[in-house]
Amino acid sequence: MQDSSTLPRRALMVAFHFPPLAGSSGIQRTLRFVQHLPANGWEPLVLSADPRAYERTNDDLNREVPASTVVERARAWDAARHLSIGGRYLGWTARPDRWMSWRFDGVRRGLAMVGAHRPALIWSTYPIATAHLIGVALHRRTGLPWVADFRDPMAQDGYPPDPKVWRSFDRIEQLAMRHASLCVFTTPGAARMYRERYPTAADRIVVIENGYDEESFARVDAAAVAAEGPLNAGAVTLLHSGIVYPGERNPVPLFTALGALKASGRIEAAKLKLRFRAAVHDDLLQRLAREHAIEDLIETLPAVGYRDALAEMLRADALLVMQGNDCNEQIPAKIYEYLRARRPILGLADPSGDTAGVLRAAGLDAIAPLESADAIGRLLPAFIDAVRRNEASLPGDAAVEGASRRGRAEALAACFDRLIVRPSRAP
Repeated sequence: MQDSSTLPRRALMVAFHFPPLAGSSGIQRTLRFVQHLPANGWEPLVLSADPRAYERTNDDLNREVPASTVVERARAWDAARHLSIGGRYLGWTARPDRWMSWRFDGVRRGLAMVGAHRPALIWSTYPIATAHLIGVALHRRTGLPWVADFRDPMAQDGYPPDPKVWRSFDRIEQLAMRHASLCVFTTPGAARMYRERYPTAADRIVVIENGYDEESFARVDAAAVAAEGPLNAGAVTLLHSGIVYPGERNPVPLFTALGALKASGRIEAAKLKLRFRAAVHDDLLQRLAREHAIEDLIETLPAVGYRDALAEMLRADALLVMQGNDCNEQIPAKIYEYLRARRPILGLADPSGDTAGVLRAAGLDAIAPLESADAIGRLLPAFIDAVRRNEASLPGDAAVEGASRRGRAEALAACFDRLIVRPSRAP
């Protein structure tokens, strides 16, 4: 039996998404755990990928990694950029993901970290599935407890669409459900789905939601934000901060509704702006704007540093979250920062899904299905009018305080504490 009084309380954390990777909100989960676990008695050791594997980098968040944190970088190549010829690459080099090459040096360096630092357990995090392959390999080689942080569901009906990738995801799920001491999800719906799918692992499936980082908001100059004023003087600016996925966050019904409302005179370009920040698919948004004759309503802007992104949320008149009904068991990580920004939120999500559940729990009721242009068209004018009159609902204090990353780290540390005082699962 492992005894917390004799083992150093260190956790080897395997995460592809880590600074200086740019443009992914997925960084925040690992980064904030790394920041806050020490206050809960755990020292994180980070195993990530060589920055050359990242499509874009930014040093903005590097300074937020505690100086005492051990960070090792394993060699990794992006199949689409490094292993392709004429834009084509062999399919096996991108299963389970384009960074599968990370696995080989990752396991080697992970074993060296175990030997040098003697961690008490291993934690790996999706959405780069190769991280779990590294995690299970290290668990099998060392016998250390393994915590598989799924975040969201992996193998789903119709996703991934490539059957070979789907089978690789399914295999990784089965490995985790068989070998991991804990499997962590970020939403109740995802946890419920996996308890039903893997009933023998049900007691090892837990929920630790995403959250916001209070310290990051504290570093935003509130006086400067107030002095800069609204994003568009004289107009209500509705901000969507982050990636717009053409499938899971399909903007077509929203643009259809906006086009119809503008054509009927119910909204005016001079009084409403819909800003997309770091949407990635700007070409799609601009094409849809032209098709629906709403170019004067739409702003597409590039990614900015994390602090600037938070400041923009604070300056926005209202915030927009989009989530398709095929992702009812998922919650966009950005929604917790939206709550902390304490701005009105328009939720385009299935009313029966987990995203809408978070909004309702925060006292917010401006919700319509993302897939229904008619429902959006009915909701949007009233919501914009309430924002303009300063009568739109704001997130409740209890919901905001409960979504802190510091609290999420406390929950993870409590899970770790339980594992090191009982035997690890057999390799």
